[in-house]
Amino acid sequence: MIPIRLASERLPNKALAEICGRPVVWHLLDRVCAAKRITAKVDVVVCTTEATSDDPLARAVEEYGCSVFRGSSDDIIRRFHDAMASHGFDVVIQADGDDPLSATEYMDLTLETLLGDPALDIVTCQGLPLGVATKSLTRAAMQRVFSHYRTKRNDTGFIYFFTKTTLCRQRTVSPLSEEHILDEARLTLDYPEDLEVFKIIFENLYTPDRPPFDLGLVIRFLQARPDVMAINTGRTEEYWRRTREKAELSYVDGGGALRHV
Repeated sequence: MIPIRLASERLPNKALAEICGRPVVWHLLDRVCAAKRITAKVDVVVCTTEATSDDPLARAVEEYGCSVFRGSSDDIIRRFHDAMASHGFDVVIQADGDDPLSATEYMDLTLETLLGDPALDIVTCQGLPLGVATKSLTRAAMQRVFSHYRTKRNDTGFIYFFTKTTLCRQRTVSPLSEEHILDEARLTLDYPEDLEVFKIIFENLYTPDRPPFDLGLVIRFLQARPDVMAINTGRTEEYWRRTREKAELSYVDGGGALRHV
């Protein structure tokens, strides 16, 4: 499941911006569809809004062959909950629509880790560059969060209901290799500078009709091109400041007490 909407405050319509002659969202879908447990494109669901402004996104996703679920504009918890119920998913990989270089390796790792331990609700990543990590979570975790959350505007920080509360049993996986670690890299799409970085990376590494290039290749390219990394690193502090300001979330714990994330 991938949350995307076109009405972005900082870079509107970014999911449909073209890189190498294809919309950004198609590059992301390439990576999700390459996950080992994904056997059909229709099992990849872009969760967007009911706003007419997202009609072009829905058409692009369906043209690619993946599914679209349309729900609440600001309440991603409800959107995800309803999408999981609609498709009958028991477990899902969750990638972010802002991250066209989401690492397939970690989609596989988080999902296999989750499936390997029935006691777990969610598996996340740590130690990876901003914008490549993914998560895997269960429908039971989704239902639990849905019954306890209170903040209905949670488009920023929604994942904290799963990872920064006592509602879910979490495990975190570390980088598979040291070559996947590059703390200074910024690989998420929020600003014009980010789009410029992605264009350079794809123009150098993307080859049509071949499997998506892996994270190690991205890191080696950036290490060899510090000038590319320098294009958008100045946006990182602003990115985290905005996240802290907008991610004010509340929920009710198991004892009925109102808590804040």
